[in-house]
Amino acid sequence: MRELVEVVEASLPILAVPDSKHSGWIFVCHGVWYNIALIVPSAIFLVFLVYQSRKSYWKLSYGRSYIMIAYYGLLWLVSVLNFAWCILQAWQCTPGKEMSWNILSLLTTSGMLFLEVSLVAFLIQGNNHTSGLGTLTRTFVISGIIVGVDIFLKTIYVFGFGVNLFIDSNYKTSPMKWGLWIVHKLLLTAPYGILLLMHHSKWREKLPARPAFYSYVSVMFILNAVALFACLLMQNGAGFGFWVYNVTVICYHAFYLPFTYITFLADFFQEEDFQLENVYYSEMKDAGFFDADWN
Repeated sequence: MRELVEVVEASLPILAVPDSKHSGWIFVCHGVWYNIALIVPSAIFLVFLVYQSRKSYWKLSYGRSYIMIAYYGLLWLVSVLNFAWCILQAWQCTPGKEMSWNILSLLTTSGMLFLEVSLVAFLIQGNNHTSGLGTLTRTFVISGIIVGVDIFLKTIYVFGFGVNLFIDSNYKTSPMKWGLWIVHKLLLTAPYGILLLMHHSKWREKLPARPAFYSYVSVMFILNAVALFACLLMQNGAGFGFWVYNVTVICYHAFYLPFTYITFLADFFQEEDFQLENVYYSEMKDAGFFDADWN
């Protein structure tokens, strides 16, 4: 087993360190396949948003939902930031660009975290598309406090203590960095795990009656749990964890935003209001929420 770990660790720098023979930005740092895996899905999703923008604008104007307008605008902002983050991977390996890369990474990850936290916080309240401005304000205030604390702590460690949280050009980094990421991933994994446990407990009725919500929670729990496992491996010096961690980074930055759109926003833009009511009724019926009525 030790020999296998040594072989994997020996191969990692080839993938993580820039190749001086290539001057193209796409070859820098993690290599061409890593960059393509990030750029292509994020670019396709951004093009999709542009293509659907006219139809989406009409639907938002007709629906007059503060909730959907806010989340659609937030999705646009985060998608642009994430696309910039994906195409500027070379910054983390370019001398003099470390500060710019840290700022861009902080903005991008904070935007995605805000979207992630606010969606869960909003849906747990059991609201629908027609909810008003008060619910939106309350949800955004709670999410803003959580993300604000996260930004404050990351800023202290990155710019105060010089911990390279966002620079992953080499797997041989400070153990302190992976210790911080362990805490961060644990704080993200725990709420999703609690929601899954609640879904199979007597508190199930207090949660949203939408199977799509639990599919979302399950996927996010698995993703964060794998990322937590990768950070634990890196904290203990197992270089294989760096490869696993990079896979979770690709999955999150390349597919989280499209996954969120499909799960929570697609129905609003594709279906009429009366059709949405039938969809939600069918989902609740499939989830077993009306079984008691028949008994």
